[in-house]
Amino acid sequence: MKLLAQGAEAKIYVKGDIIIKDRVKKSYRLPEIDLKLRKSRTRAEARLISKATRAKVNVPQVLNANDKTMKLELEKIEGSKVRDVLTPDMCKLIGTQISKLHKASIVHGDLTTSNMMLRDGQVVLIDFGLSQYSERVEDKAVDLHLFKECLKSKHFDIWLSCWKNFLQNYTDKAVLKRLEAVERRGKYKH
Repeated sequence: MKLLAQGAEAKIYVKGDIIIKDRVKKSYRLPEIDLKLRKSRTRAEARLISKATRAKVNVPQVLNANDKTMKLELEKIEGSKVRDVLTPDMCKLIGTQISKLHKASIVHGDLTTSNMMLRDGQVVLIDFGLSQYSERVEDKAVDLHLFKECLKSKHFDIWLSCWKNFLQNYTDKAVLKRLEAVERRGKYKH
């Protein structure tokens, strides 16, 4: 087993063609609260990825979810991180995937090109650690706002054409309308 990455919530290992997400103990939390949180987050992430699969969203397959060990085993996605290979045309694919995700009432929570892989010409959404079930238009609009800000900061030279292509395939007009309100609020916080 090889350590692939370490985030705030988990260590990510690769073992052959399996990704293992191991939620680590947090010493600053009371042990019983920490255990409860890690168990519920492991279960929730597995449930949301499975729900996304049923909604025909390109996501890794859940192979095993063990809330006793706080480990989640997922299919390893072979390909490139979208952040490294992004093109404006690829954003049409992203628009389709996020549209399906939101239609299934799943908010990703960390919608960046670092959490997307390109496999065989298809965009696959990964890392559902911050995801949640939500029917709220506001939550979906905030999800899109984060994605748009990612495009502006990490892909500044092509962000506008990327965003325009994304909008061609993202279909929820109510969410796009709310996004305008979210962006207006953000402008007056400074």
